[in-house]
Amino acid sequence: MAVLKIDDNNEIYYEYIAPKTKGKTFVFVNALTGSTSAWNGHIGDKVVKEGNGYLAYNFRGQENSKFDKSIVLDTDIIVSDLVQLINSLNLKNVILVGLSIGGLYAALALEKGVKSQGLVLVNTLRKNNPRLRWINKTMVNVARYGGTSLLMDFNMPVIASPSFLEKMEPNALNPKNYKGLDENSGIFKLMEGSLTANWDVDWSKINIPILIMTGHYDKVFRIPGDIDEICNTMKNIERVEFPECGHLIPMENPNEFAEKINQFGSNIT
Repeated sequence: MAVLKIDDNNEIYYEYIAPKTKGKTFVFVNALTGSTSAWNGHIGDKVVKEGNGYLAYNFRGQENSKFDKSIVLDTDIIVSDLVQLINSLNLKNVILVGLSIGGLYAALALEKGVKSQGLVLVNTLRKNNPRLRWINKTMVNVARYGGTSLLMDFNMPVIASPSFLEKMEPNALNPKNYKGLDENSGIFKLMEGSLTANWDVDWSKINIPILIMTGHYDKVFRIPGDIDEICNTMKNIERVEFPECGHLIPMENPNEFAEKINQFGSNIT
């Protein structure tokens, strides 16, 4: 198990496979309740098969990563950890890939000086408005009272495709699993810390190629008009629509997801 030790109470778990010569290094940035398992199966295998490499890691507060319970796992800490991890491994030919809020963290890492050849945003784009703030705060409250099991059961019908729901249902919808999170637990602290995220990003300042992936069954964060408006401010973008997927494209259709990012990487010289 590889870890980046920050200090005695804080360390970051990661999995890294180096690319072949001239290959790209995809740096996968999780969603709040994500883990390396989202990336290290079908996706990781296809990336490596094409001569590329990847870095998957877990935020402080996620599985196998240690955190000091006295600190707030806010946006600045998560982004700073990403920058430190990339720099410590001296990664080359980086392409940042962020799922949901992970895309925001990836974009903010660019502002902190990370050198990346490209950026992949997976269901990231959204406007900072009362609706978004309501959703984010409600998710924290749901997790506080019913844990991640209730949160996922609550969200899945409006963020995932019907076929993905069928796969999830046998292990879902069990009230016995609804147990409120300890407010000092990693996932709760990450969720609470995410409320510090500033979604008023000036996307027009990003000068590297950007691949934007959108799943149509995401009925929570996907507001087509808002996404179009944000995209119209951005430079050098490619858009890929997944009508058959929802918010969790890498889990819902890992094979096509991997094909698209490999192709995106191959087009960057």
